[in-house]
Amino acid sequence: MPDMGLLLAMLALLMVIGAFAGLLAGLLGVGGGIVLVFAFFYAFQTLGFDGPQLMQVCLATSLATIIVTSLRSLHSHNKKGAVDWDILKGWAIGIGIGALVGVFVAASLKSVTLQAIFGCLGLVIGFYLGFGKSEWRISDKMPTGMTRVILSPLLGFLSVLMGIGGGSFGVPLMSLYNTPIHRAVATASGFGVLIAVPSVLGFLTLDIEGAPPYTLGAVNLVAFVVIVAMTLITTPYGVKLAHAMDPKPLKRVFAVFLTIVALNMLRKALGF
Repeated sequence: MPDMGLLLAMLALLMVIGAFAGLLAGLLGVGGGIVLVFAFFYAFQTLGFDGPQLMQVCLATSLATIIVTSLRSLHSHNKKGAVDWDILKGWAIGIGIGALVGVFVAASLKSVTLQAIFGCLGLVIGFYLGFGKSEWRISDKMPTGMTRVILSPLLGFLSVLMGIGGGSFGVPLMSLYNTPIHRAVATASGFGVLIAVPSVLGFLTLDIEGAPPYTLGAVNLVAFVVIVAMTLITTPYGVKLAHAMDPKPLKRVFAVFLTIVALNMLRKALGF
């Protein structure tokens, strides 16, 4: 039986993380996963759970929460007719395959390697948030054929290695291919479901050494329940704040924040 004091400390940290992730998601439209993974990592490490597969627990638990939040978001966007189901259907198989491959690769890597991957990809997302332009375009329509065959599993694969849903890579990708931003955001919530469901099923089969208490496979059940509950509470407040202020400067601040966190992950991965 885990120590009650440790469980209470874990619960308190997770409540703070969930509240912050929900506010950020509502305020900036940034998927919670990109906040949750490094927050889980530092929280569990602080509590003394610094096993060789800690990052696998962080990725899997983040993705488990994304199943709930993405389904909720997809339902809300679909009621407004904003979801492009043709894109979702065309990209579903490739994204699912990429997500499963991501699980097998993540399971075979050391936590320090996953930290380095998270840091590098976090820098890419941070720079895009900070310097990307809404008018940037690759083409006037979403790719089909071999381009889609390559990009769809790559999107699923990279998202699993970062423990994130469809927003961080899917929204910029669709925007670059001339999908209106509101439709891109709505459709990316469907990407989140396609990424999270198969990957979590895969992560549940793993046996994690030195995992935090109440971890099933690689998914920490305490973190899953607390984060889902807190984000459901605080996300609407983030949305209200977004309507009350200009979110563009805040996105740049978050880009700086994410870049610093990514660099710190790289620093720890390199042993400095």
